[in-house]
Amino acid sequence: MGDLLLWVMLFVLAFAGMEFVAWFTHRYIMHGFLWCWHRSHHSERHGLFELNDLFAVFFALPSVVLIYNGLNGHAFQLALGLGIAAYGLVYFMFHDGLVHRRFPVPFSRRQHFWKKRIQAHRMHHAVETKEGAVSFGFLITKPVERLKRELATRRRP
Repeated sequence: MGDLLLWVMLFVLAFAGMEFVAWFTHRYIMHGFLWCWHRSHHSERHGLFELNDLFAVFFALPSVVLIYNGLNGHAFQLALGLGIAAYGLVYFMFHDGLVHRRFPVPFSRRQHFWKKRIQAHRMHHAVETKEGAVSFGFLITKPVERLKRELATRRRP
């Protein structure tokens, strides 16, 4: 029973920890030295894919390695890998499905939980440059009114 509890706790920890990893990489890597990839996401997409989609491949690698190790005798690594993968799946469904409507999803855009996050992400996309954007997270968002104030402050000359 103790191992199962630890396994579940590691899964939840990995899932929750990915919110910080997503915020950090979005803020400092995507809007930093890899803006050359992420820029494609802040402009109109032409075709099925955009250069920004390469991030999904790189973000999946730690999860794949942990899941592989977990299936080969390291059960706790499986918990971490599946937690990361679960976050990635939820993020993909939300970001590419709900927000950018790249495919249909089984969630309602009108549910308060998702609506708040969609609005926050739209505020992020109000800026098409490397600097000045707001709202880099996904599950944890600031109130939309606060984001509007931040955005207005950043746009002032």
